[in-house]
Amino acid sequence: MQAEGAGWRLAVDPSRDGYQALIGGEGWAIELSLDELASLSSLCLRLQEQHLALADQLMAEEAIEISLEQGPWWLELSGDRECWGLRFVLTSSVGRSAEGMWNTPASAELCLALAKAGSF
Repeated sequence: MQAEGAGWRLAVDPSRDGYQALIGGEGWAIELSLDELASLSSLCLRLQEQHLALADQLMAEEAIEISLEQGPWWLELSGDRECWGLRFVLTSSVGRSAEGMWNTPASAELCLALAKAGSF
């Protein structure tokens, strides 16, 4: 599976040894294991659900930041009631780390692609 748009990309190849997935943004990319990708996908979904639950309570000019941590990931959704971006920190148990972000609308498009990819 391979998908990309303005400011994001996602590729998954379960047949590869080592790292089977790749995520990327503006000027960066990192390879991930399927477990790391599944964990990221789960966090994206949870953040979207929390944002949706709060969005109707926000006034148009109000900003919101929601962060979650799970496994090797720290993920933050930052925006307003309609638009948001994502920022992450990956701290892997195998001694590698990464930090990156996706702006609006790349964040929502990436989360949608992760959800469409299903189970890895």
